[in-house]
Amino acid sequence: VQLQASGGGLVQAGGSLRLSCALSGRTFSDYAMGWSRQAPGKQRALVATITEDGETGYADAVKGRFTISRDNTKNTLVLQMNSLKPEDTAVYYCWAFPNYWGRGTQVTVSS
Repeated sequence: VQLQASGGGLVQAGGSLRLSCALSGRTFSDYAMGWSRQAPGKQRALVATITEDGETGYADAVKGRFTISRDNTKNTLVLQMNSLKPEDTAVYYCWAFPNYWGRGTQVTVSS
């Protein structure tokens, strides 16, 4: 399984970013997937999850602001991030259950 994340960048507080993650090498729809992030000096933390059937879950810190979705026809996982805050600054990683990880993409939110 290979995962490739994209879409990070620099945005002002209150702005939006859309992260995408493409999975190759296996059948995308077979995997529960999610996003985690790691801020400087902190441990990696779970952000959002989505099951094979599309059920979603979110960390309290992002509920109401982030939306995770998947398009099984395009083998793509998406994280729509709205109302971004400086504390959302981190490297964001997509993953597929049980332990497949993509290279991270940097998200920086300026105040």
